[in-house]
Amino acid sequence: MLTNDLFAADDQENLDAYDDLIVSIQAKEDDFSLLIAVVDDLNFREEIISHYETELQPDFRPYRVTLARGEPSLRGAISQLVKNEEYLRQGGKAVITVTGVEQLYFLKMGEERSEQEIFFGYLQWTREALREFPYPIILWVTNQILSNLIKKAPDFWSWRTGVFHFVSRKKITVSSKDIAPIRSLLSESLSSGVDDDNPYFLPIEDLKQFIKQKEQEGVRDPSLATLYFTLGDIYRRRLEKGEFQDYKTEQNLALEYFSKAVKLQKELGLEKELASSLNNLALLYKLQGRYNDAKPLFLRSLEIIERQLGAEHPDIATSLNNLAILYELQGRYSEAESLFLQSLEIRKGQLGADHTDVASSLNNLAELYRLQGRYNEAEPLYLQSLEIRKHQLGVDHPDIAYSLNNLAILYELQGRYNEAEPLYLQSLEIKKRQLGAYHPDIATSLNNLAGLYSSKGRYNEAEPLCIQALNIYEKCLGVNHPHTITVRENLETLRAEMQNN
Repeated sequence: MLTNDLFAADDQENLDAYDDLIVSIQAKEDDFSLLIAVVDDLNFREEIISHYETELQPDFRPYRVTLARGEPSLRGAISQLVKNEEYLRQGGKAVITVTGVEQLYFLKMGEERSEQEIFFGYLQWTREALREFPYPIILWVTNQILSNLIKKAPDFWSWRTGVFHFVSRKKITVSSKDIAPIRSLLSESLSSGVDDDNPYFLPIEDLKQFIKQKEQEGVRDPSLATLYFTLGDIYRRRLEKGEFQDYKTEQNLALEYFSKAVKLQKELGLEKELASSLNNLALLYKLQGRYNDAKPLFLRSLEIIERQLGAEHPDIATSLNNLAILYELQGRYSEAESLFLQSLEIRKGQLGADHTDVASSLNNLAELYRLQGRYNEAEPLYLQSLEIRKHQLGVDHPDIAYSLNNLAILYELQGRYNEAEPLYLQSLEIKKRQLGAYHPDIATSLNNLAGLYSSKGRYNEAEPLCIQALNIYEKCLGVNHPHTITVRENLETLRAEMQNN
């Protein structure tokens, strides 16, 4: 089977699902069978489809069908395909892949029924007619579609030959908790009730279309500003958690919606909300290496929060911390240290010494000291931060990975290579589990580990890690991002060292 380059060595769950799908297709080669495949990463879906289409040939000729939005009839789409293909009309062996269901709106969008409801209705009363198609039919759905299909088309669901779940971190939906700030605004357009624990409640494209409709209606009120901010924040958190379909695209969308929120909040005089939007917009600019664009936004956000909440509020500490990180990136270490210390004191006083925000402040201050070569001051802060995070978050949280990574960098700089390596490896494994294999933070770990191996003369181990880090950065951040440029330079240096040794 052609699965070695599709699934990771430890991805047994997806490998088993793929093998079961292949067996189910082959078991019903001359008869109708309804196979439902479930995945939330559309790029991963495309890879799986391409693999089984290649693997099944020449025994099965592959065909694909995309459901029409205006008339999302499964039977109609397959019937049209058969009508157009002589091979199928002659009874040739084939496998038919159906996609496009994921594009159907869950929200009503001002109509009497949503596109998904229309699709489920078609399924219910055309089930029997599908028997005229003697082929394995693979219907690809997301988890959001699946949960509603079971409820809205139970008769069709009962005819399934098999269901094959492919697990991915990336998805095209948002959870019911993500839409909590705007739930009341969506209530009239929801086609069913809200399940508070549903991690796949609503397609993110539905929110974009809902906002577009409000814009077309000429709405310019606080509700639209809330919609802008919420969608921008959803995209921002997807980037952090590794749920994005395409990093650069979704980063730009986060920027777009936060920028729209800022503009409307200024227009309406919504200062408290404006401070949050400015802060988040600045954080995104910082991630892009646009430090000069980020600075005035951080300062404006800080000024608003201080005026509204006072100088000792935890939100002030967060703003000071964000501004300090920016100054650190710009090499303005003295200014950064003052802000880090001020933020730390506020957090200790307001939140207690064992709070995760205090751990973040300790880690950030340690990072600054490391950059200044103040290693003996940095190490106890790193260790203190790590202990708080372990106590509050457990040992498998992304913040633990960042603490381990930072401590490893310190040990490497001190020549303590044997202590650094296991920390780098542990950090990388946690990040892979929590963020997926293709995230900028993964690239950071790979680059750091490559640097350690290079320092130890293990060039053949370092090079593939550096290449992998560069590929991730180029795809996620772009070829001109500071991180990408640094790794590219690291790779050039590494290859020069390899030639000289």
